[in-house]
Amino acid sequence: MELEACIETIEEAKAASLAKFNRVELCSALDLGGLTPSSGLIQECAQHIETHVMIRPRAGDFVYSDEELTIMMQDICQAKHNGAAGVVFGCLDHTNSIDAAACKALVNIANEISLDCTFHRAIDFVSEPLSTLAQLIELGFNRVLTSGGKATAPEGVGQIKKFVEITQSNIEIMAGSGINASNIKLIQSLGVHAAHFSIHQKNDESHLYGMGKRPLVDNDKIRSIQSALKN
Repeated sequence: MELEACIETIEEAKAASLAKFNRVELCSALDLGGLTPSSGLIQECAQHIETHVMIRPRAGDFVYSDEELTIMMQDICQAKHNGAAGVVFGCLDHTNSIDAAACKALVNIANEISLDCTFHRAIDFVSEPLSTLAQLIELGFNRVLTSGGKATAPEGVGQIKKFVEITQSNIEIMAGSGINASNIKLIQSLGVHAAHFSIHQKNDESHLYGMGKRPLVDNDKIRSIQSALKN
């Protein structure tokens, strides 16, 4: 099982590299579910570890206008220019079904410049997850990140296991949300291709500036997960 860290700082990228994780998903604003990071941050992180970039131009839902899709296409190209190995996105319509046309347009752009495509946890909001998974395979996504339709992956193990069983390796299934040392073995037992989790903690002193809390690397979490997987 591969390990993917969800990060938003260069310090986390270095820590993930030192821990020999397979890759990182790089975002800004993880407290909003992750938004597209800056070009400079992508470039610096990509020098240390395989970097997959969140392509999400704003917070909120996953229903995007034509103008927003144009922004996403430009951000995909910019991610490649700055050294990314893949991009992460998901587009839905107003019925919480996959927006196949929007997804296909973004996948095509990514494929043209040799970027992997991950469909993110937008799949956990769709009404028909199994048929959506089949659509993602047809659209050419390399992997899907999911918590099994629940708030956390340990709560959604039933659906995650079903995803693994029905895909027959046609798409990688990556479990994410709420994964830590106490449940990483459970996630591994499902047969998923990868586990996805954050490796940051908040600096309690940062609130003094009134500008949010600076994320710090949670080395204890990294070590505890590695230790759990060895046992």
